Amino acid sequence: MAGDASRSLVCNIALVMLVQVAQASGWNTAPRKTVRHDVVKEVKRFSKPKVFNYTTLRLDEDGEALYVGAREAVFALWTEDITVEVKDAIVWRAPLEKKMDCVQKGKNNQTDCFNYIRFLQTFNHTHLYTCGTYAFQPKCTYIDVRNFTLNKAAVEGGKGKCPYDPSKGHTGLIVDGELYSATLNDFLGTEPVILRNLGHRYSMKTEYLASWLNEPNFVGSAYIQESTNSDSGDDDKIYFFFSERAVEYDCYRDQVVARVARVCKGDLGGARTLQKKWTTFLKARLLCSVPELQLHLNQIQTIYTLNDGSWKNTVFYGIFQAQWADLDVSAVCQYRMKDIQRAFDGPYKVFRDQAQKWGQYSDKVPNPRPGSCITNSHRKSGYNTSLELPDSTLNFAKEHPLMNEQVWPVGRQPLLVQKNVNYTRLVVDRVASWNVLYIGTGQGWLQKAVMIGSRAHVIEEVQLFEEAQPVESLTISKRKRLLFAGSRSQVVQIPMADCGKYQSCSDCILARDPHCVWAKDQCIRTDTMTKTLTVLQDVEFANTELCQRMEPTKGERRTIKVEVGTNIFLPCWLISNLAVPKWLFKGQDLTKVTSTGYEIQPKALQISNVGVEHSGNYLCYSEEKHGRVLSGNYSLAVFPSLAVALESKSAGFSLSLVWLGVLILGAVVLSCLLAAVIYLHRKLREQLGKTSEAREASGSQATELILPKELPRGTTFVPSQTSSSDEKLWDAPSYYYSDGSLKIVPGHAPCQNGGSPSLNGTANGIPGQPLPTSVQSPTRLNLSNIRGANTNGYIRLQLGEEGADPFSEELRKKLKQRQMLPDANPEESSV
Repeated sequence: MAGDASRSLVCNIALVMLVQVAQASGWNTAPRKTVRHDVVKEVKRFSKPKVFNYTTLRLDEDGEALYVGAREAVFALWTEDITVEVKDAIVWRAPLEKKMDCVQKGKNNQTDCFNYIRFLQTFNHTHLYTCGTYAFQPKCTYIDVRNFTLNKAAVEGGKGKCPYDPSKGHTGLIVDGELYSATLNDFLGTEPVILRNLGHRYSMKTEYLASWLNEPNFVGSAYIQESTNSDSGDDDKIYFFFSERAVEYDCYRDQVVARVARVCKGDLGGARTLQKKWTTFLKARLLCSVPELQLHLNQIQTIYTLNDGSWKNTVFYGIFQAQWADLDVSAVCQYRMKDIQRAFDGPYKVFRDQAQKWGQYSDKVPNPRPGSCITNSHRKSGYNTSLELPDSTLNFAKEHPLMNEQVWPVGRQPLLVQKNVNYTRLVVDRVASWNVLYIGTGQGWLQKAVMIGSRAHVIEEVQLFEEAQPVESLTISKRKRLLFAGSRSQVVQIPMADCGKYQSCSDCILARDPHCVWAKDQCIRTDTMTKTLTVLQDVEFANTELCQRMEPTKGERRTIKVEVGTNIFLPCWLISNLAVPKWLFKGQDLTKVTSTGYEIQPKALQISNVGVEHSGNYLCYSEEKHGRVLSGNYSLAVFPSLAVALESKSAGFSLSLVWLGVLILGAVVLSCLLAAVIYLHRKLREQLGKTSEAREASGSQATELILPKELPRGTTFVPSQTSSSDEKLWDAPSYYYSDGSLKIVPGHAPCQNGGSPSLNGTANGIPGQPLPTSVQSPTRLNLSNIRGANTNGYIRLQLGEEGADPFSEELRKKLKQRQMLPDANPEESSV
């Protein structure tokens, strides 16, 4: 017990040290460009009301259809434009009694007890095969693609083909009419299985031993035709990728590791041992590490298989995450087929009871070699199928499924490492000699990266969804050059490249996008160019000298005049997130100029307390690598302040002239004040007389308008024609009489100095409204205007009887609608 505690303490200390080192390191590979969702070009979106979880995508290039499996629905969309449905949607709901059973067994009726489509693949040229969770009672059936109908008569049990729980990992492939699937095989999710069924042969599955599968989370699978041009007469294989709880380590007893496992297509199980069980099941650990930190990213999230030509050149791209909660790290690692084969051809791992430790098996290995496929050498020895293998070979295979050698990634390090980003899905496109990666994130972004040597350069990041949500599925159409992404709320279609965002030759070259070239004074896609065009591209080195004289050396100069003592900002537009500003003042590097007051910021130059010495020409370049693009050209002129100028000018006048001016100005002011007093006295007497007459005439029918003492800023009051007594007190260009009702329109209060306010640079006082003398005001009160007005006063409104006037009626409707709105919008119940 003491030994276990000390080992645990050592492991925890090592973990803390690695976390601290990782946090101090600069892992971030910043995307060169950031594209927000509202400026994404040529985007198409598909969703349906009350349909969620568009997470299963199946692309049919020949049929130009994208099949989408969602919650209780399957869609057939046109690959050219996914907003167009090729056929009417298939609705496949679990019956009410199944959902009731699901709820009674303790599952959530808002998340679990629906039919989530988790498997959707081509079975033959006329049918798809699909499976759903079916309210924790998985079912499978066929879809006729000609009329896009579900064969309800052929619905069969989905145990082992599809998970019970929609949140659990699952993978599957259909090969020659047989389904190879990896999932959790029971309601509780405690029985993992790698299964083959659906074909003419009997079912095959893994052994229920922790040494075979121990709490796995399956993420992907691949069919590799290794029998093609094989000198040894080898068999085709199916590879499975998953994470599981390791059993072979002392440190981190609960450590989760990534695995790759394989089975042979021709495996028929054993005659006595391993009956209807895999005799060729082997597994090895996948490593994805940062060597300088000794940091292993053990949880595999997804896998993508790139098979370009021969199967021997197959490479796998995997997304991995660190398992430590206080350090959120994602990485992409690449694996070659030959490295995986080397691990499966190497020594086995064994648990030694005496030492209570796992180690390499060093004793004699039975012949034929356990876990191997039937090859020409087996056939020469009389073993034509796995049913003929001896028990010694089968017993060894049962007890030793784990290989001792680990599978290292290419270069023994990740292609790409990011902290504070959760990668979720990955697809890869081959463009000329370059591999381009499209990586979805947990926040709904898509990162595009190109492999350059042993590292990846992130070309851009694109925001796919306005609302942050994980990218849960990705697929690409190489014919259409389109990418499709599925999430909880929708499916998104975007082009694989948007070269038009690069406005200059240098920008196009520095992007290092294999899809883009500079030709004819614009950045265009490689699939749209003609062979006669002269194009510029340098993915490997991003050499902007190729542009030669194509870049403008001088932009339009902007003259700026300011007073002494002003603080100003001169903007500098950077062409990318990787660029830095390079400022020149009078042709010299501004960082070497001795004048004070300069502060070079990422996107602007701040000059504080401007002086005459700051006058001159300023050039800003967006500099990236060894290329630069002119982004700002300014001519700054600094002149003395107005107060200083007036003081200097006054000093030139004689003292007598000054006093003469003062006397004249004083006489004018006194005359104006006297005339104003006489005029206001006369008007006040007339106003009091009119007010008295109006009150006597109206009696109890008089209308009283209650207004705040101060006019609220941002609100214009328009009194009715009958509120006569206060007319002159509120006489301003913004107010006018209308049809007998109180009008309230957003605007600005009169200026304190008696001037007329200006709204949005217009003289009307009301945005979008003509002058009061030309048109009558609106006849109804717009409640949204009240809500949007920036007021610091108050409005007192009293409702009349129902139906008495249009304003009261509209306000009542608005209040009723507000009362009907719920406080939240919970998930729809399955029952």
